[in-house]
Formats: sequence, C-alpha cells, structure tokens
Amino acid sequence: MSELRLMKGNEALAEAAIRAGVDAYYGYPITPQSEVMEYLMKANPEKTTGMVVLQAESEVASINMVYGAAGAGKMAMTSSSSPGVSLMQEGISYIAGAELPCVVVNVVRGGPGLGTIQPSQADYFQTVKGGGHGDYKLITLAPASVQEMADFMKLAFDLAFKYRNPAMILSDGAIGQMMEKVELFDPIQRRTDEEVALQCPWATTGRKRGTQKRVITSLRLVASVQEEFNIKLQNKYKEIEEKEVRCEMLQCDDAQYVIVAYGSSARTSMKAVEIARKNGMKVGLLRPQTLWPFPSKQIETLINNGAKGFLSVEMSAGQMVEDVKLAANGKAKVEHYGRMGGVIASPQDIYEALKKFAK
Repeated sequence: MSELRLMKGNEALAEAAIRAGVDAYYGYPITPQSEVMEYLMKANPEKTTGMVVLQAESEVASINMVYGAAGAGKMAMTSSSSPGVSLMQEGISYIAGAELPCVVVNVVRGGPGLGTIQPSQADYFQTVKGGGHGDYKLITLAPASVQEMADFMKLAFDLAFKYRNPAMILSDGAIGQMMEKVELFDPIQRRTDEEVALQCPWATTGRKRGTQKRVITSLRLVASVQEEFNIKLQNKYKEIEEKEVRCEMLQCDDAQYVIVAYGSSARTSMKAVEIARKNGMKVGLLRPQTLWPFPSKQIETLINNGAKGFLSVEMSAGQMVEDVKLAANGKAKVEHYGRMGGVIASPQDIYEALKKFAK
C-alpha cells in the first residue's frame, strides 16, 4: 500500500531514493538541498535496505564516488545546489563518456557565484546544453511539486539505466523547501549482486575465470575511435528525443497564447492562466517535465492548431526561451519574462507581462 505524508520536497526525494532501492548516495551539504542528505543520515537506510549514505569531503569527491559505484552497476546518486553542481561538471562529463547510469539532483539557487540561497532556474543552460566538456546530454526531469520530487526519483533511475546515461533532476529552492502532501510508492527490493550482474553485463562486478575482461573508461586516444563513439552517443540521444519527451498541457486546445514554464514558474503560471481566462484571453500552459529531451514537437503542434505566441516564464535572464524559439522556428512570436536573484514572479506579474506580449 502507498503511504501519504506531509513532507518537504527534499525529504520526499530522499525517502523516494530509499524506496526505489538505491544502492548508494554520496553528497556534500549546501543550502537549499541539505535536507536530502540530512534525511538520509537520520533514516540510516544501511540498516534496513543496505543503502550506503556517505558525506564526501567535497562535491568533486562525491561525483567521482558516484562514477565508481555506477561502474559496478549500482544505483548511485548525489545531490547538491548550483555552485556544488558546477564543481561536479568534469565528473558528470566522464560518466556520460563512460555511458554509466546515475542520478544527479540539483536544487537550484540564485547565482552567479555564491549568489543567494533563494530559488532560481538559471542552471538551465548548464544542465541541458552540457555543463562539462564534450558533446553529451543529460536526461533532465523538472519537478513542479513535492509529489513529483518523489515520483521523478524512480523515473530518473529507470531512464538512466534504460539508456546507460546520467539523469538530472533539476529542481529549485522553492520546490525543495516547500511542504505538501505526497503519496509515496511502495518500497522496491534492492537488487542482489546476481541481479546486478544479469541486468548490467557491462559492469565491473569482479572478473571470474572464463569471463570476458570488462573495462570502463571515457578515454579513447585514437581519433577515429572517439568519433565512432560520439556517433553512437548521438544516435542514442536521437532515440531518447523520439521516445522520452514528457510534458503537461493546460487549457491549450483553443489557446492563442501559450505560457511555457517549468518548476516553480509553472505553478505561478497556472494561476496566471486562470486570471487571463477570466479576462477573456485564450491562454494555455505548456509545462515541460523533461527539459531534455525538450517538447519541441508539442510546440509545433500548438502552432499548427492556432497558437500565435509563446511566453517563456523563467526565474532567469532567459535561457529556456532559446529552445522555445528553436521549436517555434519563426512560425510564432516568442518572448521571455523572468525574475532573477531568487525572486519568484507572482501570477499577477505574469498576467501583466502576458497582456503586453499579446498586444
């Protein structure tokens, strides 16, 4: 039976990690995501499920611990906030280059630099455009509620293992800190070593006599070999783009103008849509649940159905708006409305921006 609790977003995500059968969590505290590790430490799942929870000496150490555990076929994860995730970029690129599954959680705070501990969405570029070096992509899920903080944990691992690719849960300080009712899924039994060996034939689980040697690396010194590998990655990314787009559309059937927003911005945008509808404007909301792959085809469909313009609402100077423009491909008007530094736009703010945009 599922269980109903009142929890913070960070706590719900941590509890979901335990219930999803995660093998290992390695992290380092930073506001506004410290509750993830604090909850796991207090729950002490090593006694009940065998899940290892370890505070590393730094974010650099934690992502490389994830790299090692993932290489053994284990369900490994870390969490941090913006400056910490910046330190992890080299390790994330290595993991993508080694084709290993793992989950990284970023509860975004305002920047640049140390910035503020207030919520932000200014890590969009870093996440979906490849924050480290090389041509790689992160499967990126964007929760807009405490419920999705829990649900997306299991989904992130499912997608990471399905495609042997790191997955990111891109949250923000508001979603991480707010408290809501959450329905927790039933615990899943952690995989045995035998099950890991069967499900992950590529993993370095210890060589036995008569078995093929397994080497996991992101280093390929021959240019033609590296190019061949990159082509393989791009083909995989195309498959993910075709099969794994997720989004929610609200009142878009007859919408002339569509707000595109995710996370906390989507929550306030829902109310802005309600205000606009009461004032006679045909407005809808497109909420990407996957930021990569991005719902480009859904935007194209909305244009074909009569949408004249898209307003990208973000807690940033304007980042996702570039993907909205690419999806619209000049066939509809696209503009950005955003607040920065930890400020969350109110529904009325968004409605006023929408009125100006429609004119």
